[in-house]
Amino acid sequence: MSFGVQSFSDTELMAAGRMHRRADIYRAAAILQDAGIRNISFDLIAGLPHQTTASWRESLEELGRLSPQHVSVYLLEVDEGSRLGRELLAGGVRYSAAAVPSDDQMADFYETACMFLGAAGYHHYEISNWAKPGFESRHNLKYWRRTAYLGFGAGAHSFSETERWANAHDAAVYVGAVQAGRLPVEQLEPVTRKSALEEELFLGLRQLDGIDVRHIEREYGVALGTRLQALESAGLLERHGDVVRLAPGKVSISNEVFVELMR
Repeated sequence: MSFGVQSFSDTELMAAGRMHRRADIYRAAAILQDAGIRNISFDLIAGLPHQTTASWRESLEELGRLSPQHVSVYLLEVDEGSRLGRELLAGGVRYSAAAVPSDDQMADFYETACMFLGAAGYHHYEISNWAKPGFESRHNLKYWRRTAYLGFGAGAHSFSETERWANAHDAAVYVGAVQAGRLPVEQLEPVTRKSALEEELFLGLRQLDGIDVRHIEREYGVALGTRLQALESAGLLERHGDVVRLAPGKVSISNEVFVELMR
């Protein structure tokens, strides 16, 4: 069971337009635990309007008290077309735009989460995900390892390693296609060899275990030495034999590392 907790601060939850409050989190967690569910995941967002170092620390500590088996921490991403996004671009103050933490503050929140969750016994196995031993998300690992999967139902996505496709989002259109004996596919995208390689690198390095460079070079017929060496020399990547991973302390700037790697 995965909870979109986001924050334990009612002020931050209200500013983000969330319907639940801190008390609801405790109430729902108790119901699930009483029902015998022993695999619970909490999501937190670093960078919500009005979030401070103190309130972020408090959210982490309250999460620690409830001790879910899995934790995801995401940095705030604002859609430019949303009310908050337009206000931020305009330099306005409505919708709590003036209270959104800076990028540096968000990076500090993330680093605080890394230290707190590590000390609490969670294994940091993917950039945004931590788990107690044995509770890593097998579902999400399929995506990160580019394993084929099938999605059923309106709006579901699938991947065959050579193609990606999405079903019609409109339920009536989906049902109509199935009843007519047609595949309800709305979008179909071939996966080129170039894009597959980029995904291997991007998704692989999101995992803290890193990537097997020799395997990728053999699979795609490429030489990555020069690209990787430059990033290693800059202290952004570290290498142990054939395995390359993000350097300690560089996870919070992973997007910059990925951009350089794809050049």
